Amino acid sequence: MANQSRPKVKKSRALGIALTPKAVKYFEARPYPPGEHGRGRKQNSDYKVRLLEKQRLRAQYDVSERQLVRAYDRASKVQGKTGEALIIELERRLDALVLRSGIARTIYQARQMVTHGHIEVNGHKVDKPSFRVKPDDVVMVRERSREKSLFQVAREGGFAADGETPRYLQVNLKALAFRLDREPNRKEIPVICDEQLVVEYYAR
Repeated sequence: MANQSRPKVKKSRALGIALTPKAVKYFEARPYPPGEHGRGRKQNSDYKVRLLEKQRLRAQYDVSERQLVRAYDRASKVQGKTGEALIIELERRLDALVLRSGIARTIYQARQMVTHGHIEVNGHKVDKPSFRVKPDDVVMVRERSREKSLFQVAREGGFAADGETPRYLQVNLKALAFRLDREPNRKEIPVICDEQLVVEYYAR
């Protein structure tokens, strides 16, 4: 399972990024790794720097190592920069776009919504978080799930991010639906990552 049981706050501090809204305030108060030596000065090798960046990317999409390797393999076959293609590849995952749309609050919640069968794509139930959404695909919460309290909160904007909805999505929260208008551009994707370090990690 990609979703580790390790507390998200501790994981956020270890990776240097807030993985959930709840982790933000804790991370701001203690922006250093957990443990008694968390504030100590550490020397990082090139390998460790690349490994950490890879782990940060994995955590933000909550994917397994195997899933990330597969995404990297597909991205390496795309013309252009492999790192940017990798981020775009991950961003087209169904669970990632459910998160970006504001229907879910965290990537973990988005994954659960998909696996529990609450989401459909083009009128068909899809329960695989790794499903790759294509431009013009319409994603929505299934009719039978819409009255659940979770989706009532989402409908009122309770899970929407503070920033703007990414431009590659056309979102109608009242209808609990969105459409992927086009492929995302890397600079539009709200992921904290130096993807070139990830490419260097896998290319070593």
